[in-house]
Amino acid sequence: MDSDDEQLLRGRVYGQDYDRPGPRAGQRYVELVGGPLDGLLLDVTDRTPDELGPGVALATELGRFGAGGRALYAPRPGDPRRFDWVGDAP
Repeated sequence: MDSDDEQLLRGRVYGQDYDRPGPRAGQRYVELVGGPLDGLLLDVTDRTPDELGPGVALATELGRFGAGGRALYAPRPGDPRRFDWVGDAP
């Protein structure tokens, strides 16, 4: 991924269509920091703290394993609005 790809992803919501890329009012988001999804927002509106506690595995073609791979993100200690990249999984 080059800098143009990174700039394109910033401010977008993971899983949203390109025609509606930004956050929506009334939703709750966390920022993904580092890794292949750096800068994307993740909608956590319908997720409980127990579901988010260990982190999330998000499908992406941009990670180490390419198509079918997942990027792993965990809540940042002391800042629940940010999830840090912890690695990739097949």
